[in-house]
Amino acid sequence: MNLDSPASRSLRRRPFFARCGLYAFAAALGEVARVSISGQEAGSGDADEMFPLDYGRSFLVGKNPANRVRFVVESRTRVIDTRKGRSEDFIQCCSCKAEDTFAEKDLFKPDNYDFLPVFGSEDGLIFRRKAYLNGNYRSTVKAAEMWGGQVYQLRDLKGAKRLDDWEAIRAASDAGSPVVAQTRLSNEETGLRAIIEHPVKTLNIHDEGRMYQTDTGPVAFPDLGNPVERLVDCLSLAYVAFNTDHFADFVIEDVTPINEGDREVTKVWHYERRVSLEARNSLWAAPV
Repeated sequence: MNLDSPASRSLRRRPFFARCGLYAFAAALGEVARVSISGQEAGSGDADEMFPLDYGRSFLVGKNPANRVRFVVESRTRVIDTRKGRSEDFIQCCSCKAEDTFAEKDLFKPDNYDFLPVFGSEDGLIFRRKAYLNGNYRSTVKAAEMWGGQVYQLRDLKGAKRLDDWEAIRAASDAGSPVVAQTRLSNEETGLRAIIEHPVKTLNIHDEGRMYQTDTGPVAFPDLGNPVERLVDCLSLAYVAFNTDHFADFVIEDVTPINEGDREVTKVWHYERRVSLEARNSLWAAPV
């Protein structure tokens, strides 16, 4: 929907409900959200600039009329390939369980699994985690084929300001303000950079020591040391923590052995592989 076309300008001069109707009104809201509410989309403007999202009010909505599913957005990762002059945003959405949608009964499927989607502008990911090491844990899908495409309802965190010191971080925590973290990573050898953004779900404050520490996940973690043709292929699920502005620690979901003494009894998908990376971290908060 081109909001600046002559046809759109003509439509805007007519009474809104007369030209849309209730369902078209809802669809139009989604298109407006994608065009004008989100602060920065992949491939637009300066890829290094990212204004924080309001994660309590940001959603991805499917276009398939048989299931116009709505997912809460949990994190956003922008991968920037400086050598090829490209960037792509990946929107990681909330996890759910394997379900028989709209069934008359038995809504959860047997041999159940965690289900988590990640949406890019070109390619998406679906993670299916069972209680054992399942082979279809990770599937790459064209984004247009995921629920018939998506409406991006990404909203900026209005009034958000950067928290520049410990006092500001503590004050935001005490006030109950929404806090958003951004972690910037880079790899000079590959020319890849990334911005990982997420709402801070756990924020630790040490009054006497004047310290803080974030701990949040999952997020879409980019392996910048691994040059790939499709940017989606560098992503894994991880938790991230930091307590300063110059490094971030990640624990990444990977194949993990389960041992009884010295004997390996099985393998599972688990957050176990740890990495610590140089980073530029920032925290942002909006007034309540």
